[in-house]
Amino acid sequence: MSDSFATRLAGSLEERQLYYGWVVAAITFLTMLATAAAMGSAGIMIAPLREEFGWTTEQISLAISVRLVLYGLFGPFAAAFMNHYGVRKVVAFALGLICTGFLLSFLMTQWWHLLLLWGVVIGIGTGMTALVLGATVATRWFNKRRGVVVGMMTASTATGQMIFQPLLASLTEISGWRVALFSIVLLMLVILTLVLLLMRDFPADLNLPAYGDDSVTPAPRHREHFSRLLLAPLANLREVGRTPTFWVLFLSFYVCGFSTNGLIHTHWVPMNMDFGVSALSAASMLALIGMFDFFGTLLSGWLSDRFDNRWLLFWFYGLRGLSLIFLAWSGFGMVALLIFAVFYGLDWVATVPPTVKLTTARYGVGSANITFGWIFAGHQIGAASAATIAGVIRTDLQTYMPALQLAGTLCIMAALVVLTLRRPFQASAG
Repeated sequence: MSDSFATRLAGSLEERQLYYGWVVAAITFLTMLATAAAMGSAGIMIAPLREEFGWTTEQISLAISVRLVLYGLFGPFAAAFMNHYGVRKVVAFALGLICTGFLLSFLMTQWWHLLLLWGVVIGIGTGMTALVLGATVATRWFNKRRGVVVGMMTASTATGQMIFQPLLASLTEISGWRVALFSIVLLMLVILTLVLLLMRDFPADLNLPAYGDDSVTPAPRHREHFSRLLLAPLANLREVGRTPTFWVLFLSFYVCGFSTNGLIHTHWVPMNMDFGVSALSAASMLALIGMFDFFGTLLSGWLSDRFDNRWLLFWFYGLRGLSLIFLAWSGFGMVALLIFAVFYGLDWVATVPPTVKLTTARYGVGSANITFGWIFAGHQIGAASAATIAGVIRTDLQTYMPALQLAGTLCIMAALVVLTLRRPFQASAG
């Protein structure tokens, strides 16, 4: 039934000279937006969980760190699963897994419940719908406008983690954290319905060429044995791990995750509450950062097509480091927070388009998605490190300021390291 519906819709759009790939891109955008909201809910829940269960910031941060690590580590394997089982099945399974993890967490009473559900279950589910999903859809459905689609997907992931924060904070204050999480579950169930109805794995499934092509490319039918499927990302890691370019990009992306998802996104609300800022006001400021991030990411994609990506990364990491050091000494006044929101927001994930372009240029289109999956794993390991380290610092010292200063210093170091990359890059056969 869903196949015939999608076929009829694709034919109707074609009569109006509209390409069905934009429908697939829109569904992917919404999926990544919703799962990003699920990732972003953790920061709002730290204070309520401390009050209800008596868990420390360090304990809660450890569960969040497990989620962040799995979110990154499942990227390369998610790409392999999509190649084997199809995008629609993998995304549907991931959304169902996230919903199950949230619903079961309503019944948790012990800290290990939090670690299992919020760390492992939701970490795996969100990891299957990370940036690799957007890269896969953009690569399969678009030859023309591919950069625009990748930028749009990247913006959905980063912005989605923040724009829902005021709503979740408000629901948490009024009705409790369970009601806030249930709102995410309802959103995901709606998107799951759209995925089952409208998502398709390849343009050839609807007898369409990729956007910008003139002929239909048959969908690949060969599927590897499951054991080989699991080993493919590991073989890729062994190959690219021999090149210095991979480790420069991996370590710089480690710093990227350390200074964004792990530190600011996870601890922003309790960090502001230490200075007397309400949870709702702090979440609203994070949403403002998300708004500037949306435009900053699109601008970064435009710049990455026109300028040396090494120097773009130098400026992005350098300016981010200075903004974090400024915040540590700002006193968290309203004017200082607004200044930080503008400069830091424009730079939130501006590093992604240049990193993707450098990865593709060095390793070729054929293996770029899995290679970037490993580089993105470095991003999430950095995020997990920051979530844990900041939690320990806050528990021991009753302040987050040393964590901000550490993140700022690491960003400045990353800005210098990326300049060691050679130019021009010669893409391998992949």
